[in-house]
Amino acid sequence: MIDVLVIGGGNAALCAALMAREAGASVLMLEAAPKEWRGGNSQHTRNLRCMHDAPQDVLVDAYPEEEYWQDLLKVTGGITNEHLARLVIRASSTCRDWMRKHGVNFQPPLSGALHVARTNAFFMGGGKALVNAYYRSAEALGVQIRYESPVDSLELDNGRFVAARVGNERITARACVLAAGGFESNREWLREAWGQNERGEWPADNFLIRGTRFNQGVLLKFMMNAGADIIGDPSQSHCVAIDARAPLYDGGICTRIDCVSLGVVVNREAKRFYDEGEDFWPKRYAIWGRLTAMQPGQIAYSIIDSKAIGRFMPPVFPGVKADTLPELASKLGLDEAQFMQTMNEYNASCRVGTFDHTSLDDCHTEGVTPAKTHWARPIDTGPFYGYALRPGITFTYLGLKVDETAAVRFNDKPSDNLFVAGEMMAGNVLGKGYTAGVGMSIGTAFGRIAGTRAAQAALAQRAVGAQREAA
Repeated sequence: MIDVLVIGGGNAALCAALMAREAGASVLMLEAAPKEWRGGNSQHTRNLRCMHDAPQDVLVDAYPEEEYWQDLLKVTGGITNEHLARLVIRASSTCRDWMRKHGVNFQPPLSGALHVARTNAFFMGGGKALVNAYYRSAEALGVQIRYESPVDSLELDNGRFVAARVGNERITARACVLAAGGFESNREWLREAWGQNERGEWPADNFLIRGTRFNQGVLLKFMMNAGADIIGDPSQSHCVAIDARAPLYDGGICTRIDCVSLGVVVNREAKRFYDEGEDFWPKRYAIWGRLTAMQPGQIAYSIIDSKAIGRFMPPVFPGVKADTLPELASKLGLDEAQFMQTMNEYNASCRVGTFDHTSLDDCHTEGVTPAKTHWARPIDTGPFYGYALRPGITFTYLGLKVDETAAVRFNDKPSDNLFVAGEMMAGNVLGKGYTAGVGMSIGTAFGRIAGTRAAQAALAQRAVGAQREAA
């Protein structure tokens, strides 16, 4: 019998498999995707948010625990478990040497990502390279890996893991780690979670999925029905405003539109609806997907002028370009009169001080609603550019409730051999909102905890079995 069964194939699953194997357990990983699509959403990531009290290799200055916690507290609106959040934060300061041991390399951030040079460590080659490094290390250590092996259900006995089923196959193990992702690729479940709005629309019908198409939430739904303790709001997720021309699945990070804070955003009615300059983009980019989801038709338009060019990471697709604002409105299909009223009111309200997109500058608006509190400059220098935006779901926050042991809980009682990591439990830390790189911090911290605990449980069970046989 295998000691530890790991269900999933992304960062959290890989961390669990590696830690369990290092602890002396035999490990089998089951990845739903084919080999070429392995890695879940981790293949689309690029960095890890790291606490550090002094400069460290690719990280500049310091990013102490309390600042990290306050950043997380702000984006979640307090919907977070402080004990578990601080566990993740502290773990983020010590995991990089272990990651390097398994082949992960880091690099300084690119010029377009300088806002996170202090807070985030970037993977050389991005998430795909990280995932590939972990798989190579896992194979070298003797972890068994099976692709195209989606788990349909589990056998449980009073909260204990007994076996997993892949089709007609029954796979037993002494302990199990669930790291199979959220339900973001399950269109029906998203539709159910978001429901119908006051305009009669089903917002989820217009969502794009930034991440993997394989996260259908099958095991999450199974565990909910099996009576596992649940946490989180099914409508909350890492939801980003992405290019409306992005593919339905697996567009990844390159579909993000990063110029929002440098201009204005209008909805289909050509009206602004939120403060584009509220805070630095890495802290606020993940609110714009949900904001866009609330707009008519679940679409919005990011508008900039030539002054913004060169100050943000350029998107994959070029924006709609026009020499005048009325021409831009026409090309975007927006009502020209309303668009010009919105733009003229915004431009007249700008109080330009010393523009500095690397700080919370004093360029703001007065007398217009919503206000723009930083980086407010008139949009008056052609050519002008517009990008259509849609909500892009990365991962959902509904998950299994845990404590610091990563054990799955039933009626607040922890299982002694079933553990969970990654997106399937991220809602303990992320009740809503997001800040760049924290998903990888959660997956890495709890993947390592879950793998270690599962190995301990399995090896203890194996030892008991050996004693019985000897007797």
